Amino acid sequence: MFHFASAIFWTLAQPVNLAALLIASSVAAGFLQWRKTALASGCLSVLVLFLSGWTTLGALLLHPLEERLQGPVPPPERVDGIVVLGGGFEGAINLARGGYELNASGDRFVETAILARRYPQARVLVSGGSGSVFLDGEGDADTAPRLLEALGVAPERIQIENRSRDTFENARFSLAIARPQPGETWLLVTSAFHMPRAICVFRKAGFPVVAWPTDYKTSGRERAGLAEDNTLDSIRNVTVAMREWLALAAYRVSGRSDCILPSSRTG
Repeated sequence: MFHFASAIFWTLAQPVNLAALLIASSVAAGFLQWRKTALASGCLSVLVLFLSGWTTLGALLLHPLEERLQGPVPPPERVDGIVVLGGGFEGAINLARGGYELNASGDRFVETAILARRYPQARVLVSGGSGSVFLDGEGDADTAPRLLEALGVAPERIQIENRSRDTFENARFSLAIARPQPGETWLLVTSAFHMPRAICVFRKAGFPVVAWPTDYKTSGRERAGLAEDNTLDSIRNVTVAMREWLALAAYRVSGRSDCILPSSRTG
């Protein structure tokens, strides 16, 4: 129910859809001759689109998320396992074509392949089923082995967890498969903006992982003002940031995690 409700809410709340709803309400209010309501809705829709597409709002919202946790320096000498979270594949395309098409978060799996070569003794656990509510697609854990094996990761090293639909389930189901032992080092690979929530959830689940963020969306140098990026990327950044901040709050309120922004400790 939580997963379904969040999908419905976010479909309505993301900036482009929100602007469209405001425009629709403005038109409806105009037909009903509610002039003030029509004007207010129209102005709000323009404001939403302007802030999302032509300012650095998205980057500024992402900065606290992407800068919160960094990879360990120096890197650990030994790694026993690597957990990579899904979200990096085009599930609908891969279901239809059988390939391994990557989306904007595909760096997660490229980085995992690099880490697997750096730590040849480490197990590689791919966590991620199909979290889509409205579109059929192949789960990332089902797609990932094709890509990782093509990049040189031996198939016997790869474990898959293909039931999870969100970060909460990623942590629970991954823990059950990995069964980490005291003293082992497990890396958690996911997008930098998603790492704070993932670490909070994994810690609560009792899975001591070390953050290894990748897939940065910003340079970290953006300042308040007009966007220097293209409009579509700016809208994407606002969409990603809003969704992640709302999810952090929702996970904390619902008890799925014990923090909104985690401390920098790795365990």
